[in-house]
Amino acid sequence: MRTLISRLLFAFALVSPGFSSPSPETAHLADLEEDVLGTYKSPSTIVEDTLTAIKEDDISNGSTVFNGMDVPPMKDLSGEIFDEEIKDGYWFVKHFSPYCHHCIAIAPTWQTLYEFYYTSNPLPSVAKSSKSQSSLNSFTPYYNFHFASLDCVAWGNACNEHDIAAFPTFILYKNGQEIRRFEERKDMEHLSHFIEETLESIKPGSRPVEGLKLPEPGDAFVGAGEPENPLAKDKDAAAGAAAGQLHKDMATNIAAGVATAKETLSATKISKPTKPTAIPNPAGTSIPLTQESFQKLVTTTQDPWFIKFYAPWCRHCQALAPNWLQMSKELKEQLNIGEVNCDVETRLCKEVRVRGYPTIHFFRGGERVEYDGLRGLGDLVSYAKKALDIRMGIEYVDAATFKQMEETEEVIFVYFFDHATTSEDFAALDRITLSLIGHAKLVKTDSSVLSDRFKIHTWPRLVVSRDGRPTYYNALAPKDMRDYRKVLEWMQTVWLPIVPELTATNSREIMHGRIVVLGILSRERSDEFSLDKREIKNAALEWMDRETQAFQLERQEQRDAKQLRIEEAEDRNDQRALRQAKSIVIDISEDDRKQVGFAWVDGVFWERWIRTTYGIQVKDGERVIINDEDNKRYWDTTASGAPIVPSRTSILETLSKVTYDPPKISPKYTTGAVQRTFHQAKGASASHPWLSLGLCGAALIILAYWGRGRIRRARGSANGGFFQLDGKEGLLNGGGMGKVD
Repeated sequence: MRTLISRLLFAFALVSPGFSSPSPETAHLADLEEDVLGTYKSPSTIVEDTLTAIKEDDISNGSTVFNGMDVPPMKDLSGEIFDEEIKDGYWFVKHFSPYCHHCIAIAPTWQTLYEFYYTSNPLPSVAKSSKSQSSLNSFTPYYNFHFASLDCVAWGNACNEHDIAAFPTFILYKNGQEIRRFEERKDMEHLSHFIEETLESIKPGSRPVEGLKLPEPGDAFVGAGEPENPLAKDKDAAAGAAAGQLHKDMATNIAAGVATAKETLSATKISKPTKPTAIPNPAGTSIPLTQESFQKLVTTTQDPWFIKFYAPWCRHCQALAPNWLQMSKELKEQLNIGEVNCDVETRLCKEVRVRGYPTIHFFRGGERVEYDGLRGLGDLVSYAKKALDIRMGIEYVDAATFKQMEETEEVIFVYFFDHATTSEDFAALDRITLSLIGHAKLVKTDSSVLSDRFKIHTWPRLVVSRDGRPTYYNALAPKDMRDYRKVLEWMQTVWLPIVPELTATNSREIMHGRIVVLGILSRERSDEFSLDKREIKNAALEWMDRETQAFQLERQEQRDAKQLRIEEAEDRNDQRALRQAKSIVIDISEDDRKQVGFAWVDGVFWERWIRTTYGIQVKDGERVIINDEDNKRYWDTTASGAPIVPSRTSILETLSKVTYDPPKISPKYTTGAVQRTFHQAKGASASHPWLSLGLCGAALIILAYWGRGRIRRARGSANGGFFQLDGKEGLLNGGGMGKVD
């Protein structure tokens, strides 16, 4: 550091007035500089290089240098104590994502702007040294104005609470309350203009009338002088006082939460992201999007968009094109439709992480969800119309509205809240809505009638109602309700109806990881179709009741066993046994039991698949099979050998025998003997990993010994019967003429 300071002093000596005309001393110094550095540099270049070197040296220590003055690191705010940290004074905060290329691009400008203002002198008439930043006459204490940043990836809840819909977002806070958002072009000049207006309102008449000479992003030094673009507005004391009064009124109104604050903010073009009000898709067409238009129309707004990412040469994209165009016409004035050519907009498609063509996403602001359904016109329109439900947020329902909704919706998620539910709770709930599109309905309520019906005693609480049957999300603490990832994982396990229809889009979700009672029905026989669906649903409800009772009985047995151990230890006065008994944890979950699901499939539509997989002819009538997809096996007959039919008695009698381990009814298989052996071995290794590892190790050892013996025998036969006897060599049937004594 001393070397750098010496070079800095030397460089300033070079540019001092005494060096305006050449002299022997100047030439000697120039030659010396050339000898030291190896190449000749001009005095101005030496100053810039030296300042840069000093700045880089200080960055390693967490601080920087600007205009020869030390600048501490900018404040990185914590989302957990965000309100606490900004509760005093003015805070100009950048909300950003470290992965956003716009945030990365603006970072040098933001850092230089902070260094420039931190080292600036609000009172030019008062001399200031590089060590006077703690003085009340320095910039930060004088205006009580601070710069800071908030990482929205690390503190997502804090950013959601402040409605951050795009990155980067710059917000000005006063005493913990938002008073204004920066919505102009994000460059040094416009950011500085925004700050100057704020500083003028804080201390009227304190800012220079002609403006400031600003540095370039990354500069470590800026000299005094006139700005390149002087400000046109007159900064006299009266105007500053008026601006200050307006500023104070805005902050007061916002803090008080009165309606006039909204009018003041609207008049000064200060607004938060709001629900869309413009008519979407007015022309009924799919709009080609570029990198710039995508940023402007999609990610920085709250307007919902349905967008396909395609390549012109992709035949699947070509097949989708007519349906996509027709869908955009049918959704005219309902939903924005767009498309991105990934051959042209490669960077945009890479950012969206497009891995195949076509890829379809539904966007709302900075959030998105991928559409993985069928690409028929009806499927696309149906999904898009369901997506429109989230445009105006999560619907509030009362008891009457919920009852009407139950008549049309098979699965409804209900979020119960009360007056103590926080904005952070609602923000976490909003993040789930996109993932529920096409799966289930999500509503919220504070109805006491519904709370009594579903026996809700703590708030907030999340319940799913499937055909009127409730299932509860178990949250141990309020923070568990804000963990939207865990909430979504639970939702994915219960968002199917009790007896859903098996389709190409949900087949994997329904069939894998469980035993499935699959009804093979036909819509062509409408009377039998309705009756059979009802029978399968009744069987499903009764089976669920049985499983719930069995689970509760098993848990109660474990509790009774624990209590018995405690009582025995107390009777013997055995403190050690008592502690051990009390430490027993009742660790039992319904997920540990073999899961059973129910579904039905249109036998006419899937006739070929049913015939080739299960050997069932749909024309012979409605049938039921019990399928175990993980083990590639199924059952289509009862214990008596009769076919399983859509009857509650037939289904439950067979299911109770199939779920035994091993099953009491011999299964049939959907694969050959070789594949079956492979799947059985795979299942055994998954059930008993350590035993499987031990068997594999033993097999390798046996194989190694067997191979070693084979190699020895092979070497012996290759020697033609050569052997040793008493240290002497000889031949046995080797054809030699040697003699052995």
